[in-house]
Amino acid sequence: MNPSYKNLSGEDWAIFKDLISTFGEAFEDPERYQSAVPSDAYLSSFLSKDHIIVIAAMDGEIVLGGLVAYELEKFEQERKEIYIYDLAVSTPHRRRGIATELIKQLRKAGETRGACVIFVQADQEDLPAVRLYESLGTREDVFHFDIEV
Repeated sequence: MNPSYKNLSGEDWAIFKDLISTFGEAFEDPERYQSAVPSDAYLSSFLSKDHIIVIAAMDGEIVLGGLVAYELEKFEQERKEIYIYDLAVSTPHRRRGIATELIKQLRKAGETRGACVIFVQADQEDLPAVRLYESLGTREDVFHFDIEV
């Protein structure tokens, strides 16, 4: 298997639906990812936004994994950062370098966009994710807070 990597755009909403399902399976949270999947029009609009980056790892028409990231414009300097919101690889396709290649593809996109850094969060108990991110970047120990709206 030699996966291909596709930067999704507005017309790729069907692939994105498969990726959303992959996130639900990989994160063992199908309820969150599958109980209220947005409409095709919503997903198409989402994928068409300039600040959103979605990359899918594919084997033909099959989604193996992917990531969703956001480009953030900074105010203290004229620069941008990229935040990885979700990254997952389907269970049977893990440990084959797909997640690493997804981040390499994101680096290329970030470079094209003039970003200076990519950042991501990982749960402490998710050791495979922590190891992946440590192998690619610098670890910072920070606190994360969810503030309800």
